[in-house]
Amino acid sequence: MIEMHVMGIALDTRTGSPIVVLNDKDNRRALPIWIGSAEASAIVRRIEHLSVARPMTHDLFISFVKQTGYTLEKVEIDDVEKDTYFATIILTKDDDTIEIDARPSDAIAIAIRVDAPIYVSSNVLATGAVSTDPAKDEEDAQEFKRFVQDLKPSDFEKLLKDHKETDQ
Repeated sequence: MIEMHVMGIALDTRTGSPIVVLNDKDNRRALPIWIGSAEASAIVRRIEHLSVARPMTHDLFISFVKQTGYTLEKVEIDDVEKDTYFATIILTKDDDTIEIDARPSDAIAIAIRVDAPIYVSSNVLATGAVSTDPAKDEEDAQEFKRFVQDLKPSDFEKLLKDHKETDQ
C-alpha cells in the first residue's frame, strides 16, 4: 500500500464530472478517480475549511464513530474492477478492528475530516495512476538499465550465497 494525499478536485472537460486527484508523497504519481458531485462538494468543503450550520453525512459518520469509541485508523483504496474503485474504511478500538466497505469518494471525504491516512494498493496504482514527472521516470529507467548492464554472473553467486546464509 502506498500512502496518498488529496491534491484536489478537478473537472473532466469532456463530461463535466468531478474527479478527486490523489498524489503520492513525492508527487510523482497521480490517481484520478471520477466521483459524484455531492462527494466532490464534501471534499472541497473540507479542503477549503468551509463550515456548515448542521453536520453533513460524512461529519455524521465521524461523530458516530467517535461516540462508539472507535478511531478511524486509515482508508484503503484496495481494488478496481471495470473502472469501479473499491475502498475500505478501517476502524480500531483497543484490539478490535472493523473494516467497512465504502466508495472511495466517501472514504476520502471521511478520512480528510480526521486527517486519517489514505492508502492505495499497488494493483490500483498500476491500473489507474498517471505519472506527473515523466522526466524523473525516464531518469530512473536509465539508471536501472545502467545497473543491469553492469551486473556480472559473480554478482548473482554472491546474492545466492547471502540468501542461503540468511535462510539458515
